[in-house]
Amino acid sequence: MLDNLPRGTICIEDIEMGMTRHLRKVVTDEDIEMFAQVSTDRNPVHLDDDYARDTIFEGRIAHGMLTAGLISAVIGEQLPGHGTVYMGQSLKFLAPVRPGDMVYAEVKVIDIDVAKRRVKLDCHCSVEGKKVLIGEASVLAPSRKFD
Repeated sequence: MLDNLPRGTICIEDIEMGMTRHLRKVVTDEDIEMFAQVSTDRNPVHLDDDYARDTIFEGRIAHGMLTAGLISAVIGEQLPGHGTVYMGQSLKFLAPVRPGDMVYAEVKVIDIDVAKRRVKLDCHCSVEGKKVLIGEASVLAPSRKFD
């Protein structure tokens, strides 16, 4: 299940401080398997129930970068959206995401440099109201001047 706001582009000229966008997505076993396939990260903590049960997590977890990818989806599809260039991202993982968890991913504008088309975004993901990932992203926003 994916719940999100309309996709598209918000140009630098229309971005405002405090603006937010988000999505919600249930992380499935299939998502985890596909991410393992694409990334080649086949750590058994993500894929093997028996192995994962004996770890600090006491069960399988999604790849942290799969969760972080939801932040990328909000940035690339909603704020600023299509045409955005990712320049940097800091991440801190606070808790695991498990198969079946509904992840809420949100970005919020915390700094804008219109002349340079740069936007800084506060980013977080949460499960059931508990933050599982926090960070900041720096992006180059699209501009109507370059259409």
